Amino acid sequence: MDQRLSLVTLGVRDLERARRFYVALGWTSGAAPADDVVFFQAGCMIVALWGREQLAEDTVVEDRGGWGGITLAYNARSPSEVDAVLAEAEAAGATIPRAGAETFWGGYSGVFIDPEGHAWEVAHNPHWTIGEDGSVSLGG
Repeated sequence: MDQRLSLVTLGVRDLERARRFYVALGWTSGAAPADDVVFFQAGCMIVALWGREQLAEDTVVEDRGGWGGITLAYNARSPSEVDAVLAEAEAAGATIPRAGAETFWGGYSGVFIDPEGHAWEVAHNPHWTIGEDGSVSLGG
């Protein structure tokens, strides 16, 4: 197996609300309004929105309704970009449980929660490099 991640699917209770939120962040999708799954190209991978019940059934897991132990992340090029992304997410309908601040590891990060309860860390890591295409690589 190659060391890569191709797709992240977020299980959502309200597909249209979730779609509106990500579109408000500036993400685009070719999905039709009646489609039961919404795909977004996200750099070298895809983020999908799909009904939470359908996703649980398809992956043969019990949906206990709580946090699944996963946090998504968006790496920014600067602390000011972290703050701008958090503000954009809040304007689109996210909640901000942790505002941007310096971290113990020498970076700067904050967190937003999308309307479906998915946590996103927005971080500037001065030890990582972000390419022109948005790709992230270890090392500064």
